[in-house]
This record gives sequence, C-alpha cells and structure tokens, in this order.
Amino acid sequence: MNRKPYNDLKTHLKLKYGEPVHRVPIDAGFSCPHKIRGAGGCIHCDPSGSGFSIDPKLSLREQMEQRISTLRKKGIHKFIAYFQANSNTFAPIESLRSIYRDAIIDDVVVLDISTRPDLVSDEVLDLLEEFRGEVDVILELGLQSINPNTLKAINRGHTLSHFIDSSLRAKKRGIELVAHVIVNLPWDTEEDVSEAARLISVLRIDGVKVHSLYVAEGTELARQYLAGEVTIGTLEQFLERVVVFLENLNSEVIVHRLVSDPPFKGTLFGNWGMSKIKLLNMIERKMIIEGRSQGSKAL
Repeated sequence: MNRKPYNDLKTHLKLKYGEPVHRVPIDAGFSCPHKIRGAGGCIHCDPSGSGFSIDPKLSLREQMEQRISTLRKKGIHKFIAYFQANSNTFAPIESLRSIYRDAIIDDVVVLDISTRPDLVSDEVLDLLEEFRGEVDVILELGLQSINPNTLKAINRGHTLSHFIDSSLRAKKRGIELVAHVIVNLPWDTEEDVSEAARLISVLRIDGVKVHSLYVAEGTELARQYLAGEVTIGTLEQFLERVVVFLENLNSEVIVHRLVSDPPFKGTLFGNWGMSKIKLLNMIERKMIIEGRSQGSKAL
C-alpha cells in the first residue's frame, strides 16, 4: 500500500510489473529545432538538453548495455528506455523507427520518448502505436507553464494550444502521456501552478514530472540571473507551490518526479544547495504534517 501523500511512480511500477523497474536515460544525439532555427532555445535549457551527460563515444546500444549491466548487479531486472536529451521526435520517421528499435533490448518493458508538444505529428503517433505491440510506450511533453506570458518569457517557442492539441491526439490513440511542469518559474503565480494541475487532470494525462528551476552556466537565464534581472523564489515558496500543484492534481495521475536534477557541472543555482532526496523528504513531511494530499482540491 502506498503510504506517500501522492501517487508516486516507484509504487506504481512495482504494482504494474510485479518488481522494481528502473529508468535508463539515453542521449540519442537528437537536437532541438527551437535551438537550431535561430530562436535560441528555451532560456533555461543547458547545453546537454537534459541536465545529464554521457560519454559521447558510446552508441545508443552501448549506453543501454552499460547502464543495464550495472543495474542488474543491484538486482534490477526490468527497465525503461528513456530518450531524455533534447527533442526525441525531431528526425525523419524511418530514422526514429531505427533509433527506437535499437533501445528495445532484453528486459526493456517501456519505451519512453520525451519531446516538445509542437513536434508530435500524426506520423510520430503512428510510429509509437507500432511499438505498443512490443512494449509499453510513454510520450513525455514539456508544458512547463500554462501562462502564455511565461511561455514567451522563457522563449518556449510553442503555445498552450500546441500542448492541448498533441495531448488530445495522443490520448485518442491510447498512448500514455506525461507532462513536464516547472512550478517555480519567476513569472508564474501560485494560481498558474494550480491551474496547470487542473488542466493536466481535465486532459486525463497519465503522469507528471514536476521540476525545480535551476540556472545552468551558458544559458540566457544565467545571464539574466547574474545581471539581477531574474530572482529565483525561496525554498519555502517552492515547497508550497509543489504541494498546491499536487492538491489540485487528480489523485490517479502518477507523479514521476517532484524535484529536478541540475547538471553535474556548471550550475549557478540549483535546489537551494540541497540534495534531491532532502527536498523530497521536505515535501513529503510538509504534506503529512499539514494534512495535505494529492487530489484533495481537484475538480
């Protein structure tokens, strides 16, 4: 039985697959059209496009085998192939088919594709449907904020309507969806955060990844941060926003993440200098002490 005040991914996976399942992050060499077409990319996006780095000499299959070999020694025997870095649908369909195929090795039970909501064509959805006969498929879409002014401020390059459209089309295919939200964007209010949770619930999106905003070197956000043009909110404000988001989120939505993993190197600000596990413990303790839980204020 889940004793957490929210519907956490670890418990969900163990119930669904009968044993622990571990996510294996992959950098398949994808780029992002928002970066390479002169728009500059999102102001917070670090050079890796994901916050993690790998040996650039490793092929996709080598990345998978290396990580899975290590995890097997820890007693993990089922895996999620997670295409994490940049926009993982930004390539011709035949290239995508070949790349995704390479990731489905022994004991991979989920193909997990992270991308932008404006890069989800019907052809991409057709392809994901093909793989559903072999493994479970998750499509992750970066929403970040529902506030159009915030989306412009972070130079997101897509609108809320893009997110809604791609979500509706994917749900019609029965594809499992995960939305990404940054709850402490300086341009957002607490009401924006709660409304994002309500929208995700109304769209019947299956899961969420909540992120804490970090400032990576070499980004436009770093320039603004160092110039004093942007101020990151306090730890207390972040904790409250996470809890407010969860309260307004349908209790059936699976929480994949509540805190970001800043890049290993070159972070000017990240998680108020605290470890990820400490922040998670603070969120859970706050919810338990204050008697608050996921879905308690959902529509």
